[in-house]
Amino acid sequence: MDQFLTFGIVGLSTAAIYAVIGSGLVLTYTTTGVFNFAHGAAGMLSAFMYWQLTVGWGWPVPVALVVVLLVLAPGFGLLVERFVLRPVQALGEAERLVMTVALLSGLIAAARWIWDPNVARPLPMFFAGRKPFHLGPAVITWHQAITMAVAVAVAIGLRILLYRTRAGAEMRAAVDDRALVGLTGADPVRAGRVSWILGTQLAAIGGILIAPTVTLDAAQLSLLIVSAYTAAVFGRLRSLPLTFLGAVVVGCMESYLTGYLPQNDYLPGLRLAAPALLLFLALLVFPHRRLRGRERRLARVPVPSARGTLVFAAVVITFGAILASLLGEADLITYGAIFSLGVVALSYVPLAGYAGQVSLCQLSMAGIGAVVWGHLGAHGQLWALGAAILVSAAAGALVALPALRLSGVYLALGTAAFAVILDRWIFTIPAFHVFGLRIALFDQGSVDISGPHLFGLRLDSGRELMVFAAVCLALASIGVAALRRSRFGRRLIALRDSEAAYATLGGNLLVAKVAVFALASGIAGLGGALYGMQQRTVTADQFSLIAGLPIFLVAVVGGLGAVGNGLFAGTAFVGPTNALIAVAPGTANLVALLPGLAGVGLGHNPDGIVSRFRRQWEPLARDRIALPALLCVLALAWALRFGDVIDDWTYYGGSLLLAVALRAWADARQAAPAEPEIPVEWWGLRREWRPEDEEVLARGVAAG
Repeated sequence: MDQFLTFGIVGLSTAAIYAVIGSGLVLTYTTTGVFNFAHGAAGMLSAFMYWQLTVGWGWPVPVALVVVLLVLAPGFGLLVERFVLRPVQALGEAERLVMTVALLSGLIAAARWIWDPNVARPLPMFFAGRKPFHLGPAVITWHQAITMAVAVAVAIGLRILLYRTRAGAEMRAAVDDRALVGLTGADPVRAGRVSWILGTQLAAIGGILIAPTVTLDAAQLSLLIVSAYTAAVFGRLRSLPLTFLGAVVVGCMESYLTGYLPQNDYLPGLRLAAPALLLFLALLVFPHRRLRGRERRLARVPVPSARGTLVFAAVVITFGAILASLLGEADLITYGAIFSLGVVALSYVPLAGYAGQVSLCQLSMAGIGAVVWGHLGAHGQLWALGAAILVSAAAGALVALPALRLSGVYLALGTAAFAVILDRWIFTIPAFHVFGLRIALFDQGSVDISGPHLFGLRLDSGRELMVFAAVCLALASIGVAALRRSRFGRRLIALRDSEAAYATLGGNLLVAKVAVFALASGIAGLGGALYGMQQRTVTADQFSLIAGLPIFLVAVVGGLGAVGNGLFAGTAFVGPTNALIAVAPGTANLVALLPGLAGVGLGHNPDGIVSRFRRQWEPLARDRIALPALLCVLALAWALRFGDVIDDWTYYGGSLLLAVALRAWADARQAAPAEPEIPVEWWGLRREWRPEDEEVLARGVAAG
């Protein structure tokens, strides 16, 4: 009984921290309508700053607390509100969610840059030298007592602020209708600003309180937010009392699992994954809002032509063959991921670009594909690649089953929880037997992966695997383009525009979501298998939630509705970053920041870069003089580089400069006065009827 009470006290002190952090989440969501995925990262950054001031520079604790909580945290909240969230406030929920994911990725990279993750940074507890006091048989430290007292004070203060003050009423009203709040004389911008300041301060308090009890690590502290997510979901992102109740459940569960969970090889990861598992279950059990209606911003999804898709596929294969012929063996392993991770990024196109389903576990699905291929395809059997795709698709369908009642932020939370469960528990389980069949994942280590047999040949060199991955990316791109032109693809677009309208008109939401999740996960599984082949050995850390965020952000920046996004995302994520590190090794930390910075810039170009590239380079593709000239010169330059007449920088730099110059020339040749805007009722009369006009009209009528 004494042990039970002791673990209960520990659980309550941890619950108090989760309650403080979770209440900050609820505050910002209730008052601004933005679910802040970077909330935990703000607390992590505050904890590092507190360590720097107190331990690193020797400042007195009270002074450091004042500086962090009253100067740095509010300043950071103001910067985020003004320069990150306000530009996308008028966009849809998905764009705002992506901005906070980008902020999470960027803050983790920044913290690892400033504070070397290989250096231990212990942080003392408050009043660590004072003798603890007893509550019956349980021993309570001063740090635990302060933590619980702070949680109680935060609960009382927030309740008074939100429901007993004019500022609180403005903050709650601003999320429902900002324009209407402005008509009453209130200032919705000021309300949002106050919300972000308070939310960031609560995250800072939670980060400082929990940092002495855990390792001061950027990723670990940021992912502690999963427990706070669970507490906030208990409160359905609106109720502070239920959020505190959820925090108690999570904190006590973690503490009692630590004390009473049986010791064997299969269960240690369960304790680490328990908050994410509870979050996933809470999302399934608790009621949420109804099916979303029309999005605030309807974006047109381009319909790729069959001819254009085939040309693009040929370009992908040619690009892969050129790289394979010029790179050395070490560079082939590094840059080969352009095409394998490009396949993973392509999986976002049907899922998020067509169907509007935000998933943060696609790289985890790629990990499943890599594991299945590594074990079943150890001898290169090509059928094992199909098995990797099918098993990954089955895992995606499993995630999609509860997706019928989840959308928007709830769906993103559910997929993030699933990724954390895989990271912390499933991928760490050693091999086991089921009905005499041995099941092995990463087996608490790494998995060796080899290439496949194809037409009697063993593809095992870096060059062969790069070309094979390029061919797979080309074929997958053709399939995704065909999906967009199909009837099912149009149904997915309708599902994205309005789930409620889709269901009202007879669409089966469960079938559609399960099908698109399975399809996207199968594509990701293919990418994971290809990535494993090229890396030769993979570990579970390579497929974690944190590792997948930059790929997701680069795919979003490229434009989730564009079929060419797979090649763009793979090239942008792998190519320039590794090239920059090779030229200037000291820029590795700066390179890690780039995906987050690119994601933050989404508000200035919400449609993505790929569509803009396509518009800019289309004149060159249509020019009958410039395009053949470019192809001939590129072929000559490749021959010179292959013969070592010129070096890499001359080849790549010269090719790029020539392409830019010819594009500008072709653009000038084809320049014509802009056609006046023709009203929709005159389409087919004053201008030629286009194949995509029918879908544009149908979507406009349905959305209206």
